[in-house]
Amino acid sequence: MKVLAIDDQKLVLIPLESKLKEMGYEVITETDAVKGIELYDSLEPDLVIVDINMPTISGLEVVKHIRESKKPDTPIMILSGNTGDEMITKGFELGVNDYMKKPLSLTEVILRTKRLIGTPENVEATTNFKNTIIQQRCVGVVIPCYNEEERLSSKEFTDYIAKHSGYHLCFVNDGSKDNTLQVLKDIQKGKEDFITVYDCEKNGGKAEAVRQGMLYMAKQEDLDYIGFLDADLSTDLEDFDDLVTTIENNANYKIVSGSRISRMGANITKESARKIISMTINYIIRKILKMDFKDTQCGAKIFHKDVIDVSFGKKFVTQWIFDVEIFRRITLHYGLDKAKQMLCEQPLKRWIHADGSKLSMRDSVKIVFQLGQIAVHYRKSKYKK
Repeated sequence: MKVLAIDDQKLVLIPLESKLKEMGYEVITETDAVKGIELYDSLEPDLVIVDINMPTISGLEVVKHIRESKKPDTPIMILSGNTGDEMITKGFELGVNDYMKKPLSLTEVILRTKRLIGTPENVEATTNFKNTIIQQRCVGVVIPCYNEEERLSSKEFTDYIAKHSGYHLCFVNDGSKDNTLQVLKDIQKGKEDFITVYDCEKNGGKAEAVRQGMLYMAKQEDLDYIGFLDADLSTDLEDFDDLVTTIENNANYKIVSGSRISRMGANITKESARKIISMTINYIIRKILKMDFKDTQCGAKIFHKDVIDVSFGKKFVTQWIFDVEIFRRITLHYGLDKAKQMLCEQPLKRWIHADGSKLSMRDSVKIVFQLGQIAVHYRKSKYKK
């Protein structure tokens, strides 16, 4: 039994292909809808699974072609994030057999495939595809790492990408002097489609590690959003996904930044001395940015791809507070009023200060002087020139 799956996002196709093959189906995948039509004509599959929104032609054009082909009764399953009633109606009017809305469980896709075309003979049922989610969007996450051999929680990362097919993690080894690089390669092994290890031979600091990773990931065509996260998972991946949901559901937002605001129902812990310095620094930052940010320095942020170059194209002036530079660049590029509409600060449900943080109390004091550097460097007339 042959299944042809067409979707412009490879991260969606990989787990779908893998699990269908485990069930005994012969699976062919394609990210270009035009080439997908050519494959349909030559292969004559038993089932076609197709997305709607693709850059070359719409999935509905694929449906029309099949219904006008020499094998017009081929079962067709739509797998799309387009949930509008009008689009769903149009799909069924064209003759699709099933319409599934992302995000959804991979289990459901498998069960509906079995309902449409049955199960290949002499294949034992498998259940190891349970709990995997086919996402509506694909997200790249940059994770800077410097001497993280002892702190990296590999299982949390690998478990998450196993359940959330739309995530691609990019670990940036920032010239670590311990065994971090080998640990990262071990995490990546067998998961190269979902994990990248970007190695910087020399230590350039967190700011440059994040910048290099973000620019690298921006070149990956199938990613909708790209963000960064601390390697110690002081903000966990579930909370990070909440930031992604926010930017996905609001077209005005280009950056959503996590905020470690203590409040009822949230688990936010900081060292008391660090908290006092943080409050002082944030007060100065609000004066520089002319925005009422409560927390610019949280290491969890998500960006729309079209602001990556503005945010990360140039090297940062400072090592630790590059987040402030990002917001300052956005303000100078788009104007203060527009920037306020584009930037969203979202309180986190959980943030735990992890032991072994690379930022010492002395570094925290240095930040005050670095803020002065930012104020001078990003003077409006000088920066635009």
